Amino acid sequence: MSKVKTQYVCQNCGYTSPRYLGRCPNCNEWNTLVEEKTVDAKQKKYNLSSFSNKYSKPELIKDVNLKDAPRFKTNLNELNHVLGGGVVPGSLILIGGDPGIGKSTLLTQISGHIGNNKKVLYVSGEESTAQIKLRCDRLNVNSDNVYLYSETDIDNIIEQINDLKPDFVIIDSIQTMNDSEINSASGSVAQIREVTSKLVRIAKTNQVAIFIVGHVTKGGAIAGPKVLEHMVDTVLYFEGDLHHNYRILRAVKNRFGSTNELAMFEMYKDGLREITNPSKIFLEERLNNVVGSSIVVSMEGTRPILVEIQALTTNSVFGNSQRTAQGLDRNRVSLIMAVLEKSAHLNLQSQDVYLKAVGGVRLDEPAIDLSIAIAIASSFKNVVVNNSDCFVGELGLTGEIRKIDQIEKRIIEAEKLGFKHIFIPQGNLKGATITPNIEIVEVRTIQEALKKASIIP
Repeated sequence: MSKVKTQYVCQNCGYTSPRYLGRCPNCNEWNTLVEEKTVDAKQKKYNLSSFSNKYSKPELIKDVNLKDAPRFKTNLNELNHVLGGGVVPGSLILIGGDPGIGKSTLLTQISGHIGNNKKVLYVSGEESTAQIKLRCDRLNVNSDNVYLYSETDIDNIIEQINDLKPDFVIIDSIQTMNDSEINSASGSVAQIREVTSKLVRIAKTNQVAIFIVGHVTKGGAIAGPKVLEHMVDTVLYFEGDLHHNYRILRAVKNRFGSTNELAMFEMYKDGLREITNPSKIFLEERLNNVVGSSIVVSMEGTRPILVEIQALTTNSVFGNSQRTAQGLDRNRVSLIMAVLEKSAHLNLQSQDVYLKAVGGVRLDEPAIDLSIAIAIASSFKNVVVNNSDCFVGELGLTGEIRKIDQIEKRIIEAEKLGFKHIFIPQGNLKGATITPNIEIVEVRTIQEALKKASIIP
């Protein structure tokens, strides 16, 4: 009889050690190493054959026919946009989000539409089939091709997949699934890694698209090892405020499309509804003639979105000034304020500054720098920014406005929503063929931009 081998696995990063360590040397977290029994590779038995009992073989690249695996479009065009045009057969799609945000609702709606033409297996490790049925009735999902299955053992799930031969599989959630060959608790690094690897083999061998629901940590990252995000093809984050109806679906990884794509939905009693024009939603409650407000045309993947950035500056009461940013990078805000002090001679050291990207959206790209600077200067000088102006541009440390990409799409989107002026970096339109009906104001420095926006004399 062979000796049982054990190892200690970090539950935070997946680092393995032959002995116990109080602190993980990889991620420096304390008390995260848990003892797990290892399985000899010779004892593992994997079913690598497809539904037709044929093993995969190497193919010449010229013999691979993409028509054999066409994308399948769901009834949610916004979801298709985030996925890069639709669901790719044989792909693994990981959806993460806070509890109660609507992940199961979204997947139930998808399964109802896909079930009209394809066979769907909905596997839940958190709910019984009766509980899933209650949600299906609320969302008016009643297809003859949707199968419900309440199970947590991955071997039983794979057996049912082999019997039903579905086109789509939904796993809700990956943290509840377990492999009987792994002697550790569900949700551990070893369990998630092994369960996901088996699902990868099923998906790739049989061209089955698999949606996986993932829990998130307090920090907002998907729970489990980081290798989980590397194993899947697409990673989607479902974001939103539980006190509001708006939901944002964001792609952070996509092997079959653009990353950082964004889609917006609104939650109703009968399910999620698409918002086809997010810019209008972000701007519909904007007040006229108020200080500290500016509009930026931000690119979310391939889509331009107009977002209002609000700034509030007040005299600091305590010794250290406060810097608060919601939906924006706080370090970026500090950098822009330092440039404003040096290049535009605005004394912001004694000011508490609060910034917010309205609508719950998170903006990260460099092109938002100019709009942030305009909003801060407007609030500090108590000067109203023209409601028909919008701003795009990256701000350098010496006060210059640097060029950005995809300027044509940004200008067209601003024109479409009725803006009269758009401030852009000087020379950004060289070689462009666009002839918009919006006045383009080219600026070279932040001081020039503030003067042309009538914020400083």
